[in-house]
Amino acid sequence: MKFVSSQLVSYLKDKAFKRKRGTLLKYMAFLGIVILLNSILFHIIMITAEGRYYSWITGLYWTLTVMSTLGFGDITFESDIGRLFSVIVLLSGTILLLIVLPFAFLRYFYVPFLESRNKNRLPRQVPAGTKDHIIICSLEAIARDLTWRLSQENISYYIIENDPEVALQRHDDKVPVILGEFDNEETFKLTNINNAKLVLVNRNDIENTKIILTIRHIAPDVPIVAIASIDQSVHVLELSGANHVLPVKRWLGEQLANRVNAQYAKSHPIGQYEDLLIAELAIYNTPLVHKTIRETNLRQEFGVSIAAVWQKGRLIPAKIDEKLTDDNVLVIIGNEVQLQNIDEHFHYYDVNPNPVLVIGGGIVGVAAAMALNKKGILVNLIEQDPNVCKKVGHLFNKVFEGIASDYGLLKEAGILEAPSVLLSTNDDSMNIYLASYCYQLNKNLRIVSRISEARNIDIIHRAGADFVLSYATLGSLAVLSIIKGQKLTILGEGVNLFISPVPKSLVGKTLAESGIGAKTGLSVIAINENQKVITQLTAITELTQGAEIVMIGNAEMKHEFNLLFENGH
Repeated sequence: MKFVSSQLVSYLKDKAFKRKRGTLLKYMAFLGIVILLNSILFHIIMITAEGRYYSWITGLYWTLTVMSTLGFGDITFESDIGRLFSVIVLLSGTILLLIVLPFAFLRYFYVPFLESRNKNRLPRQVPAGTKDHIIICSLEAIARDLTWRLSQENISYYIIENDPEVALQRHDDKVPVILGEFDNEETFKLTNINNAKLVLVNRNDIENTKIILTIRHIAPDVPIVAIASIDQSVHVLELSGANHVLPVKRWLGEQLANRVNAQYAKSHPIGQYEDLLIAELAIYNTPLVHKTIRETNLRQEFGVSIAAVWQKGRLIPAKIDEKLTDDNVLVIIGNEVQLQNIDEHFHYYDVNPNPVLVIGGGIVGVAAAMALNKKGILVNLIEQDPNVCKKVGHLFNKVFEGIASDYGLLKEAGILEAPSVLLSTNDDSMNIYLASYCYQLNKNLRIVSRISEARNIDIIHRAGADFVLSYATLGSLAVLSIIKGQKLTILGEGVNLFISPVPKSLVGKTLAESGIGAKTGLSVIAINENQKVITQLTAITELTQGAEIVMIGNAEMKHEFNLLFENGH
């Protein structure tokens, strides 16, 4: 009761209630006038029509009993005019007291009171002493993926939300949320922003500029990462004070372009650790097909290691007796010179001079085309919107206007001869449909696609896609790389590069004895020992204290690694 009374007192002082109480008070005043008028008429009719006299208190008593429909019956009219008046009082009471009054009370007092109480439940500041936390300005696609990764890394974060209803829902869902306005410096002060590790500004480009300027006025040194929707906003956000501006949609197009097969077999670097490059090598139509990993002799001839193998969108460990197929893409590890030697050796294999086909001429599709153009690769486009075709037509070898599911249009655009197709529409269902259709039309085609929802990844791989990447994954990995001070490495949807100190439970054991791969599925690609990166790993390579293990796998595998080894089990 004490809590409710304190909430009630707080609400009565609330500005929102003061704005609404006027309507409620006006209605109460009107109701009072009706009751008073009925009481006066009661006396007039009783005296003039029936010759009886009652006190003013009795008149008020009769009016309230009739209007509230209690009707005790101890005072009644005997004349017709008196009984007609009773009916009118009864009907007015039914409407004003039993219908309108409860509605007005609920609408202008009780519901606002509950909203105020819920609003007061929302935190407006982070706990005292909070530091090294991440502040996020919107829980959109990138942030949702990022918060999951931050939880895996045990990094604390807080979402700022300016809509009380949305904030309350997230608070009830156990999301660490702070209620506040983005253009109010006090909001960011209450997040202990000067002790934060990083602020992610991820609303629209116009709002982002305003938020960055607000933050910079009170926290000139806090790192700010901003998400830019279009390239033209990058410079503006940088000038406003952002330390890092991420044009994620353009990057998504470039990353997808890196996974396209065209011209000849070539390694595509996708990440780096120290001077060690992580690259993909498509082996379609090369002498490596039908050989086992042991028989490829890549380590003996070029010094590179095969860390893992992509098989239709699934990363599998590189088992030495595993036979390779046309569908496989190798994940290889080596330095720049070693990769150059690989490229020279495979230069004349898998030659296909036909244009790559891009379906969808949005920001992602255009970025992919520009990246492919820089490599001298011809690109054809299929786009339904005629305005887009006119706007971006100069970037493509040929532009085909129409619906991509039209077989005649696909054939004319070169689907039967193309080395790769890149699906860049913003519709998962359409991309899945097109992946299945294109695969059936040309089974030698490498299909690269963007995706929005994580639940659709397995489906599109089953449809025939070889490589899939989402806007959310790319953005969250970019932010996480900045947080951890690492270079961005995009291995694929759900697959990451992990660097972990050798757990105490594994010190002194060999890789074979550790059972890391067998127990977790992670692929150990290198060991950093005394600032020296060792990539020539064998089953008897020993794990020493103070060294770091570099591994490839997904978050579930890393979580299993932590459970098994970090806790010493």
